[in-house]
Order: sequence, then structure tokens, then C-alpha cells
Amino acid sequence: MTSSSTLMTSSSSSFDNVFKKKASSSFRLNTLKTTAKTMRNNKVQQKNITIKAEAISEDSSSTNSSDIFADLVENSSFGSSHNNNGFVERGEHIISSFNQNSPVISNTKNALKVFSGSAHPELSTEIANYLGMDLGKLTIKKFADGEIYVQINESIRGSDVFLVQPTCPPTNDNIMELLVMIDACRRASCRSITAVIPYFGYARADRRTAGRESIAAKLVANLLTQAGATRAVLMDIHSLQTIGYYDIPVDHIYGETVILDYLTSKDFHPDEVVVVSPDVGGVPRARAFAKKLADAPLAIIDKRRTGHNKAQVMNLIGDVEGKVCVMLDDMIDTGGTLLAGAELCRTLGAREVYACATHAVFSPPAVERLGSGAFTEVIVTNSIPHTPERDFAQLTVLSVGNLLGETIWRVHNDTPVSFNKL
Repeated sequence: MTSSSTLMTSSSSSFDNVFKKKASSSFRLNTLKTTAKTMRNNKVQQKNITIKAEAISEDSSSTNSSDIFADLVENSSFGSSHNNNGFVERGEHIISSFNQNSPVISNTKNALKVFSGSAHPELSTEIANYLGMDLGKLTIKKFADGEIYVQINESIRGSDVFLVQPTCPPTNDNIMELLVMIDACRRASCRSITAVIPYFGYARADRRTAGRESIAAKLVANLLTQAGATRAVLMDIHSLQTIGYYDIPVDHIYGETVILDYLTSKDFHPDEVVVVSPDVGGVPRARAFAKKLADAPLAIIDKRRTGHNKAQVMNLIGDVEGKVCVMLDDMIDTGGTLLAGAELCRTLGAREVYACATHAVFSPPAVERLGSGAFTEVIVTNSIPHTPERDFAQLTVLSVGNLLGETIWRVHNDTPVSFNKL
């Protein structure tokens, strides 16, 4: 009896296990069938949507595109709905806007956008005016501890962005601001970022003159690249070898062409002008400038530098007696080199002396030196902001806004910028 009961219990247990396995298999099978049916329905539905979308391109002239768009969204599997403002909503996100006639599409792909840093907004405005456009909208703030905050206030997705920021004094702040601007644009998914740097700070730190010195020009070039810049536009860089420090394309333009046009308008007699290089390193620049200026002769000042921002004039190679001397340099810092050169030219019989430079850094006591009467005229550009306290009677400031604007337009349209070569 006991054995029979045990057998019956065992049989019952086996039957239950088999039944449960069959039930489980049946449940899984039904689940798979339901899933497959859902997938087939979705494929059919997607195919219908695709057919409708193709119908738009085949017969757009006879079909109201907004009706088709609304129908597609209504029949999609995403649970879309229209709100009262004419927007199509999916969940909590508005995906598009439209009116009763046609969809409204906002597209910034390949658009030209120019933004200004806080270093020189006046020059940026001149550039935008030349291009016939408004400057891009952004917010730049500095917190109490000196940290810089940048926010781009418009869509730049897919755009060619140009950031105008000379890294003039305060040099470190302006460089850091440019880096943060580049980072903000990179994170906003623009197509390209061109750093337009009319004056490049640290350009004179382009090589070692003693052991264990840094090469800050290379460091800044690396920082710009790592931040996300895809191209740089530089103007009258102190040494052309600096261009080789960049791992991105660099367009180098010459602000001196603006000065050249200004001097040409003075109608000097070709025989009375001599171009003077203030040092041996500036000879290639001065020679190219002299060739454009009625192929004027060249004179060279040989100097011995006694320290940073200090120079001692030793000799002048060339004839300046009775001549109009045009002294050319890439920048004027303290003005010591140019003043010493002008006094030497005057001593050797020069009739007039013009000082010409693209970048007016004007570190003290430059204004006092340049306005001392040694120069007939001091001609610079606005690559660096000009303030009233830096003004003096002999000073002439020329604008490079149109030059930079033309360069930006050519870069954006992938056309050569060689129009500006000396």
C-alpha cells in the first residue's frame, strides 16, 4: 500500500512537472508570436510611411506638404501630437514647427558666423559691416575670482565660425578668453572654428636665445589647437617661422599693405624715398615693402640689443642724406628702437622720418618717445585697440577691418587669400 501510494505521488509529481514545462513553452511561444506580429506590423507601417515620403518628392506640386507631414506624424508609432502653437510634439520635445503652407526649416549648415571677443569689439564691428552681417550673439563674463565664462546665444551647428580676438594686453586674459570661446563653439557642433588673431601675443617668444628658455609662441599655438581651433588667421606675425608651430592651417596676411596704400597716396617722388629696416631681422619685410613703394632703395640699421625691450643703435648701412626715410617694423612696443633709428637718420641728414608698424603695442614710455618730434608721422593700424591716452599729434591710425573682412570671406568660400601679399 505504501509502495503504491509512493508510486502515485511520484507519477503525479512527474505529470505536474511535464505540464508546467509545456505551459511555460506555450507561454514563450505565444510571446514570440506576439512579438513577431508586432514587428511585422511596424515594418508594414514603416513601409507605408516610406511610400508616403516618396510620394512627396514625386508629386510635390499637387500635394500639400504640410498635410502629408502631419499625416506622417499622426500615423507614426511615436505617439506624436499637435499643440495649439503649430508645433509638432513628441513626448516633451518639440521637433519641428510649421504653418499651413510649408514646413519651416532652420538650417545653419555652412553658414558664416563672426563672433567678437572682448579685446577689440570695434574692429570686429568693422569686419561685420564689411561683410554686411551682424556679429554673432554670445555672453562673456568674468567672475569675481577672475574665471571666464562664455556662452554662445544662437545656433551654430554646422556653421563656419570666425572668432575675432587680438591677444593684446592684457595678453593672458585675452588668450584665455579666446580658448574658452573656441571650446564653447566646439561643443556647439559648428563645422569649423577659425581664430582670427590680428595681433598675436607671445609672437616674440618664438625661439631660444639662452639655455632653458621656454618657447611660448609654440605653447600658445598648441593651446589653440587643443582647444578646438581648426584654422588661424594671423597678421604681420613677428617671425614667419611661428606659422610652422601650428598643426592646423594658418593664413598669414599683411596689414602693411594698408600702410603701403596710405604712403602711396602721398605721391612721394621715387628718388627721394628710402625704406629703413630697424634691424637685420626685418630686412626681408623692408625689402618687400620697398619694392612695392616705387622700388625704393633700402637702408639697414645695425643694432646691439642690451636686454629685453632695450636696444642700442650702432651703425646705419645705406644712404639717407636728403631723403624721406620710411622706417618699417611689425610692431612698436616701447618705441626705443624706432626713436634711436630716427635720431640716427636725422643725424645723417634725413629730411623726414616716418615710422610705420602694423601693431601699436605702445608700452610706456612709447607715447612720449614717439611724440618727441623725431618723427614726421607715426603710422599704425587698429590691430590693437586705440585709446585716447595713447594719442599724440603725429599719430595716424589706419583700419584693417576691410582687409580682415575680405580675408574671412575668402576663407569661408575656399578662395585664395594671396591677394594680400607684399
